[in-house]
Amino acid sequence: MTTRVDRAPTEAAELADQIAAAVTRCPDVAGLTEIPGIPVATYLPGRTVSGVAVRAGEVEVCVVARYGLPLPQIAAQVRQAVAPLVPDRVVDVVIADITSPEA
Repeated sequence: MTTRVDRAPTEAAELADQIAAAVTRCPDVAGLTEIPGIPVATYLPGRTVSGVAVRAGEVEVCVVARYGLPLPQIAAQVRQAVAPLVPDRVVDVVIADITSPEA
């Protein structure tokens, strides 16, 4: 018999993976990242989803932004992509780095 505890890691894994996919599809996000010493990750049995922290009342996403748009617009783009997946949670976006402008 499966208990609630047995399902929790699977549900967290699926949610973290869905969030990571949605964020990396944002046109102005170069990728997910972590800031050294400040863990933003979902720790699962056997693996970690870096750059996405799924918590009870919030989701924190840490990204590398593409150079170009103002950072508040990129953060809004990320929130808009993640919000449908976690309608009952706050979405915090950390922009940890910005790519260099293309020559």
